[in-house]
Amino acid sequence: MTKTISRRKQRKAHFTAPSHVRRVIMSATLSKDLRAKYNVRSVPIRKDDEVKIVRGSQKGRDGKVVACYRKKWAIHVDKVTREKVNGATVQVPIHPSNVQITKLKVDNDRKKLLARKDRSANKGKATAAEMHNID
Repeated sequence: MTKTISRRKQRKAHFTAPSHVRRVIMSATLSKDLRAKYNVRSVPIRKDDEVKIVRGSQKGRDGKVVACYRKKWAIHVDKVTREKVNGATVQVPIHPSNVQITKLKVDNDRKKLLARKDRSANKGKATAAEMHNID
């Protein structure tokens, strides 16, 4: 984002962010078992991820992400709907910070992202024994 401490400029940068920046901002934390598996704390949310809602009026419900609505900073989760006065059912928009990813849809791009964000301590580092055997 921007290099400023001004609240006004930070808010402007956030709410006028382009779509590719919104993708990163619209990240969600991973569940404990996924965090242990991938050594990653959070990833940008996408369609077909399975999530559990951990905050708000829909807390405790889970389902699959059916849409990521970047323009409105929201995701839509299947089975999380409400009925309008005229009888139509509509998706309830949920902010990604209020959900936890329980199952990732992993493709090649996601694998590369998870490998890049991997926080394991000895990732790519040579051990002392390996360094000793170089010559």
